[in-house]
Amino acid sequence: MDPSPSAITLRPFELSDAADFLSWAGDNRVTRYLRWDSVASLEAAESYLRDVAIPHPWRRSICLGDRSIGYVSVRPGSGDDRCRAHVSYAVGAELWGRGFATAALRMAARRVFDEMPELVRLEAFAEVENGGSQRVLEKVGFVKEGLLRKYGICKGEVRDMYLYSLLSTDEILG
Repeated sequence: MDPSPSAITLRPFELSDAADFLSWAGDNRVTRYLRWDSVASLEAAESYLRDVAIPHPWRRSICLGDRSIGYVSVRPGSGDDRCRAHVSYAVGAELWGRGFATAALRMAARRVFDEMPELVRLEAFAEVENGGSQRVLEKVGFVKEGLLRKYGICKGEVRDMYLYSLLSTDEILG
């Protein structure tokens, strides 16, 4: 029986996730639009989890059972920017198009608006070529605010990106 997106959970990463993390974070298709490169070994996966994912203020493993199938990350601003946070996410390529990223982002948005009372805005950037990510954001209720031309560097190339937002007062769809 195929797993359902409703079966996912979000939890902090653990070092024991390294093999699962490597299975999807080592796939160039998954990391194509991410700011970090694919993970090439179990040792690199352990290092990334220990040094980046675990100490991150709000990076969660998307899990089916206890197996990590992706991540969702919310980085809150500080000072005068504490009212907003940047969100990013990815799931293993074998699960694309099946609603897992959408379900995880929906769950994360609800959770962070509850856990972070000063947060009123989630922001996400999606490269123009990344239609899958744009669909995920729109299915959750994010609003496309505009095109940021030559906005960010990813994999050594300056790229155009769409800016999306979801406000704490917006309806989270689904």
